[in-house]
Amino acid sequence: MASARHRLEILGAALLFSTGGAAIKATTLTSWQVASFRSGVAALTVYLVARQARRGWSWHVVPVGIAYAATLTLFVAANKLTTAANTIFLQSTAPLYVLLLSPLLLRERIRPRDVGFMAVVALGMLLFFVERPPAAATAPDPRTGDLLALLSGVFWAATIMGLRWMGNRGGASDGNTLPTIVAGNAIAFLACLPMALPAHAAPVDWAVIAYLGTFQIGVAYLLLGSGIRHVPALEASTLLLLEPALNPFWAWLVHGERPGIWSIAGGILILGATIARTAMSSPPSAEYESTEVRQGVMKSARVRECENR
Repeated sequence: MASARHRLEILGAALLFSTGGAAIKATTLTSWQVASFRSGVAALTVYLVARQARRGWSWHVVPVGIAYAATLTLFVAANKLTTAANTIFLQSTAPLYVLLLSPLLLRERIRPRDVGFMAVVALGMLLFFVERPPAAATAPDPRTGDLLALLSGVFWAATIMGLRWMGNRGGASDGNTLPTIVAGNAIAFLACLPMALPAHAAPVDWAVIAYLGTFQIGVAYLLLGSGIRHVPALEASTLLLLEPALNPFWAWLVHGERPGIWSIAGGILILGATIARTAMSSPPSAEYESTEVRQGVMKSARVRECENR
């Protein structure tokens, strides 16, 4: 049964996740350096703190970990080039790709109500490209950043489907997918490391990296893993909406970053469609398809009743 503590754990995870955009922009390190070092710290944090991360390893974590590593790397690169709002909202189009690819990759049919959801999300995505936003100090190449954020959503969808694949084949049959977190972050660290070196940075940059890896990824996933097992899917999805809601706020508060009106409209459409679809989904058929359960990705099919993605 869900308690106040479990709800606070989910809210705490969402709060930590939401600080990613502002924190990434606060460092002078390159996107390769942030992606590599952040993930290296995160992999160590989760592996050392959580006992579950040290058991249940299998070859299944490798392909899913690669998809997750690509998501992490592209998210950092997008944040360095476009606004935090555009990055999080465009990554939130992942459920669209899940629905489109599920019939082919997971043999899951598209239901009639899914068509309307896909249309609204696609419209919201297109609104981000109605105008060409001007370059700014925190968003020097918005168009390229937007494209990278879209790719991040594609790889996030691949991660979601990979976890379903793992669950269906026993790769995470005990509900423990923390090894996938460790593997994905370790792969991102190693893949980006050659481009990240040599690294010359101020102490404040290393402090930001330590925060991102330890708290924004590591502690956030541990909080979510503890709380989400006890909170119903719809409520968990609603609580996790704190992330996309606060992500642009922190970027504005810290950096004065303001997303365009069309981007705001697109984000509202994407999140609104996801909320509506989450509310209409019945618990028995809940899937890894809700963007707001993005942070719950590191759970297995065993707890899919706690997911709406």
